[in-house]
Amino acid sequence: MSIAWITGASSGIGEALAKAHLDAGGHCILSGRNIAELERVAEESGASDRTLILPFDVSDMDALPSIVEQAIAYKGIIDILVNNAGISQRSLAKDTQFSVYDKVIEVDLLAPIALTQLMLNHFLEKKSGSIIMISSIAGKIGVPMRTAYCAAKHGLIGYADALRSEVAGDGLSVLVVTPGSVRTNVSVNAVTADGSVRGKSDKAIDEGLEPSFVADEIWSALKSGKREIVLAQGMEAEMPKLKASDPDKLFDMIEAMVASGYVEKMD
Repeated sequence: MSIAWITGASSGIGEALAKAHLDAGGHCILSGRNIAELERVAEESGASDRTLILPFDVSDMDALPSIVEQAIAYKGIIDILVNNAGISQRSLAKDTQFSVYDKVIEVDLLAPIALTQLMLNHFLEKKSGSIIMISSIAGKIGVPMRTAYCAAKHGLIGYADALRSEVAGDGLSVLVVTPGSVRTNVSVNAVTADGSVRGKSDKAIDEGLEPSFVADEIWSALKSGKREIVLAQGMEAEMPKLKASDPDKLFDMIEAMVASGYVEKMD
């Protein structure tokens, strides 16, 4: 079975992806910063013998070459790279310190690009491999209180789309995933205007899709050769369609949402 390297594997979508892949008989390299949680995921999967716990901070660019070497050395080959680690934001642009933009863009955009760049030669040499980029609906739509997050996730889609065109003839696939609200800690762990952790969730997140459902859809999309999928419900699912068909209508709708008290409700 295939070997998948998953970042952000200690919770949420990453955890669900790992458990589903291991349940299907695959091997996983589980990465994140919380070793105890990575070990928990491996143990709960019942497949610790098919996992490598490889903790690292995705923003530690200097450490990445050594981390990549360790990952490849696990089985001598990696079939799937899942760039899932990330951080969200909840603050108005006018209040947000520039250091927050620096941090979010480093973690959500530059880190997955750096890791992918370091893995490219491995995939190209064996003329096969899959790269999964976990972006967001916020990578397609400008969402209030998430200017840094939207900038990073839009950029990730742009990088992935351009990369796909370059490597399609070399046996590599690139799948972009744009989830809407999913029941994870993304909102709890989001940074605020000064970079501090928000510490509370959103109603939309609490009522969002189950991570296990999202994981199953992602693995199914990869198997069927899809290049992009939107995983959302309700208005979140309609927004990308509206952006394509009538962007002014979408912009009016989001501006009206802010005017009607969206920011106050979030706070």
